[in-house]
Amino acid sequence: MNRKYLVVFEQGAANWSAFSPDVPGCGSLGDSLDEVRTNMREAIDVYLNEIVTTGEPIPQPRGAIVNFDEFDPEREAKQYVVEWMIVPIPERATQAA
Repeated sequence: MNRKYLVVFEQGAANWSAFSPDVPGCGSLGDSLDEVRTNMREAIDVYLNEIVTTGEPIPQPRGAIVNFDEFDPEREAKQYVVEWMIVPIPERATQAA
């Protein structure tokens, strides 16, 4: 089973960063968009596995709109890429459902 989360990628002066509004506290960095995309997928995977281990519910995807003023009011990022990231739900979570 998979779930789709909205992910925002930001190009900064020296690297790329990423976060998902629906996966609180989960973010990543990378030297390129491809690298941060790979790192973010891994970060979400680790996060989901950890919360399943602790018995917490997996966050539901809710985001479809990103308010850039909320997280970058000064428009410091040089470029944004917003896309849906499909991630597998940990097997333990699907067995408990």
